[in-house]
Parts: sequence; structure tokens; C-alpha cells
Amino acid sequence: MGGVLLLGAACSSNGGGGSTAGGGSNDTAATGGATGGAAAPSQETPKVSAAVLNVEPKDGAVDVNPTNGVKVGVTGGKLTAVEVTDKDGKAVAGAITPDGLGWAPSGPLTVGMAYKVNAQATDPAGLVSASTTTFTTLTPAKTVSTNDNIADNATYGVGMIVSVKFNKAIKNQDAVVNGITFVASDGTTVKGHWFGSQRLDFRPEKYWNPGTKVTIKYRLKNVEVAPGIYGDVDKDEPFVIGRSQVSTADSAAHQMTVVRDGKSTVLPVTLGDAKNPSWNGTMVISSKEKVTRMNSQTVGLGAEYDIQDVPHAMRLTDSGTFVHGNYWANPFGKSNASHGCVSMQDVQGGSDTSVAGKFFNDSMIGDPVTIKNSTSATVKPDNGLSGWTMDFKNW
Repeated sequence: MGGVLLLGAACSSNGGGGSTAGGGSNDTAATGGATGGAAAPSQETPKVSAAVLNVEPKDGAVDVNPTNGVKVGVTGGKLTAVEVTDKDGKAVAGAITPDGLGWAPSGPLTVGMAYKVNAQATDPAGLVSASTTTFTTLTPAKTVSTNDNIADNATYGVGMIVSVKFNKAIKNQDAVVNGITFVASDGTTVKGHWFGSQRLDFRPEKYWNPGTKVTIKYRLKNVEVAPGIYGDVDKDEPFVIGRSQVSTADSAAHQMTVVRDGKSTVLPVTLGDAKNPSWNGTMVISSKEKVTRMNSQTVGLGAEYDIQDVPHAMRLTDSGTFVHGNYWANPFGKSNASHGCVSMQDVQGGSDTSVAGKFFNDSMIGDPVTIKNSTSATVKPDNGLSGWTMDFKNW
């Protein structure tokens, strides 16, 4: 006690007044300076989790590849939660791997977008490790233009093939195919086939069912179609399949059978002559013109013909095969006299009541036309919309 009083006096003399002596005595006791005082609890160093998170890209990264630029991994533990959100708070779909060691998004990210990554993991002792980082995906300097042969909400025939063309060569073809999907009201499955590096055609295994509603879903803006080049379109494009009309032109019989919703009609026609036989195989009407000019020089036949006003022309191939009206000859049902086209009776200027005029008015883009018994080869599948000539297992 005497020691306490002495220390108190010493403190009070430093404090400048006896009124603070008690406070000095309490301070000394609190620090354990006197015998018998309680010791202060010691502070322990916090335990650190053995789980080490590895997040790519690094915090603050810019121009990150949206296709495969983000992934999360861990050593010394397992992931328990990973959340990646864009600047609007929209979560990115993804999943932690079954072994708990990694995470990746289930699809490409959006180009030119800011993202935040929040990841958590635990070690075997249950200690948590966490990380929060941000990054921004690149804004493409180069894109590829995407164009197809479909008009929004238009109606097409049961043989319609969707042909998508790009203005640059596509290197990552599988990624592009995955970025173009079809939703059909009747569940029809559609498959794509590449012709070269800039054309991708789609069709079902068999002709479409009449009345089917189809939506093409383009999701290409975030797809790297070639090194440093990205797609240019994210959109939905709906169209409808109309009534069924399937035509078969017999080169040997000089007749064409038209089956429209189960009802058959036979029309007298003329096809390619012995020197210029028509292609065999199934083709599809890809365009219609009331009147058009046909010049043999444009299809590599020299100066054999130049008809300024061919009526009721319906294109079947890129190489110049048409179904069209003919007013300058009368071989229909008798012989083959064309340069490879399927032609039928018409008048100059075209008449709605002629054989060609009626067929023209009854036809639509997407209607299939098959030619058989010609002495020529089978049309190639990329000549117009002739993909039906290829077996679906090879498509």
C-alpha cells in the first residue's frame, strides 16, 4: 500500500494537483505496475487461409478478350462462390467445376463492358479467402458484316434454305455456328453447313412443315470470328413457312408435276436441249422477277441469245437456271429446246392467265423444284439454294 501511495504522489506531482492523484493510481494499476495488479490480455496474430485465389484477368485489366478472357482458380482450397457481374449488375452465367478448383463463364462476355469478379474459397481448416477485382472487355476495332436471305416476318416455301454470307473469311467456324440458332414452333431441328469460309447455309433434314413459325437467333457480337475480328449482330429474325408446293420437272417427258397441298397438276414444259442439258437435282426458287433480261454471255454461253424481256422469271441457280415464261417458241410438252432452264407457255410482256403466269403467281421464294431424267450431272449444293442434293448426314 505504501508503494501505491508513493507512486500516486509521484504521479500527482507530475500531474500538477492533488485532485488527480486518484487517477494516477488507477492508471498505474491498469498497467500492472503494482504488485498484485491484473495483466492485460495479449493480442494474437490472425490466422491466414491457405486457399490462394487466382483470378484472370488481373484487377483493372482493359481490352480483355470476351471469348475466353476470364477464369477463376484456387490452390490450397476449394471455391465456394464466384460471382461475375457487369456494370448494370447483371450476373454472368457460369459454374464451379466439380472438383471445386475452377470457374469459367458458360458463354462469351459482352464486348466493351466493365465487369466485377467476386470470388471466395475455403481451405481444409475452414478459413475463408476472398477476392474482388474489376476489368473491361475490349471494344472491337474490326467486325465482319453478316447478311442472310431472310426478310423479317416474310413467308417462304417448304424448301427454304437460309444462307448467311460474311464479308470476311471466318476462321472460328464452330463458334459462329453456335452463335446462330433456330427456334421452330414444331421443334424442327436445323443444321448448318459451310461452303468455303464466307458462306454458311442452314436447313432441316426434310422440307419444313407448312405453317411452321421460325426464329433465327443471331448472337455474334461477342464472338471472335477470326483473330481480332468479331461478329456484328445480335438480333432475332422471325419468318414463317407457308403452304406446301413441290414441283418435279421430267426432262424425258417434257412435263412438270406440281403438288400443292396434296393436289397434283401437270404442266407442259421444255427443258435443256442435248447441247445444254438442265441440271438434275433439287433446286429452290430464290428470287422472282415479272420481267428480266437473259444474256447468254453472263452464263458463259457466248453470244447465243440476248432476250430483253423474259416474262415470269424465277431463279433456281446462281449459274443461270430459271423457271420462266417463253413467248418465242412452242416446244412445250414435245421436246427440249432451252439452254438449261425450265420454260413454259407465255406471251410477250407476260400474262397472268398463261401457264407461266399462273405458276409464277402460285409460287413463292423457298418453293423446291426438282429436275430429273436429264443427261446432265446433279447440281452442286452451293449452286443457288441447292443444299437438298446433299445427304443430311454429310450436311
